[in-house]
Amino acid sequence: MAELLRSLQDSQLVARFQRRCGLFPAPDEGAREDDAYEQKYVVKNYFYYYLFRFSAALGQEVFFITFLPFTHWNIDPYLSRRLIIIWVLVMYVGQVAKDILKWPRPFSPPVVQLETRVVAEYGMPSTHAMAATAISSTLLLSTMDRYQYPFPVGLTMAVVFSTLVCLSRLYTGMHTVLDVLGGVLITAVLIVLTYPAWTLMDRLESASPLFPVCAIVVPFLLCYNHPVSDFYSPTRADTTTIVAAGAGVTIGFWINHFFQLVSEPVGALPALQRIPPLTADMLVLGLTKFTVGIVLILLVRQLVQNLSLQVLYSWFKVVARNKEARRRLEIEVPYKFVTYTSVGICATTMVPMLHRFLGLL
Repeated sequence: MAELLRSLQDSQLVARFQRRCGLFPAPDEGAREDDAYEQKYVVKNYFYYYLFRFSAALGQEVFFITFLPFTHWNIDPYLSRRLIIIWVLVMYVGQVAKDILKWPRPFSPPVVQLETRVVAEYGMPSTHAMAATAISSTLLLSTMDRYQYPFPVGLTMAVVFSTLVCLSRLYTGMHTVLDVLGGVLITAVLIVLTYPAWTLMDRLESASPLFPVCAIVVPFLLCYNHPVSDFYSPTRADTTTIVAAGAGVTIGFWINHFFQLVSEPVGALPALQRIPPLTADMLVLGLTKFTVGIVLILLVRQLVQNLSLQVLYSWFKVVARNKEARRRLEIEVPYKFVTYTSVGICATTMVPMLHRFLGLL
């Protein structure tokens, strides 16, 4: 077993997969002069290159900041609530596990690493694999008793989505096979353990008036006490962003329920619902709602981020626009948490109210 685990963690296995898919390191151009050196590579199969670069994007922030709000505003708030709660739980466990285990990413060379932003993070487990598995599994389990569609088709789509994202982590050189398999296994265990409580999660917004306090304090403390890394990496910041967004969404649903601002997500339906055919009018309406919502979210994000940074810089007597200061624990976690909690609240309360005001509901 130990030998098998070592072989799955071998960087050469990742490099061989890259070569089979037509990705090769460029000829050696001499010694690296500084840390900003960007690895050069040669692509001999552009089909795999674009397929796996696109698949990798399905596990990144740009996908979740578009897919999850689109689901909430245009498809079914019930589904978006479940997706966000499970996504936040799975991602928090994965991000914390990285800084506890401290397993390195595949070595380069021989691996070609295509994503430079997250190279400083540890590798085990692959949070891309965890997020993809969590999203596809939760979507499948939450819709099979809610909408009419062929289950084998839904299962196939879930497997294909997860597989493409997992393989993209090998192609981009960001994870070993063991990292990816570990991420999928951890997610499967979390879903099995939490599935019986999903119905209880659906009733969180009907909790007591003190619920928002817990929904803010507990996630903030979890982020502030994130495991300490041996060096700075974006792991803590990414964890805070994800957890804060989840806290904001949860509080937003509570606000909607408590003050009856907008219609609540409908839980159990009396019968399976047919998936309506996509029409031009539906597409235009959906894109309009999405555009209006994203614009408002970006405005709120920028405003709250600037205000929170100014307050923190003033409080800790730090020079503004100091990039190193933004990485300090007492600044990074509070400003990220306040910013993305506001984004979550905005997405679930302010945007639907704006949609109603504009006659888009």
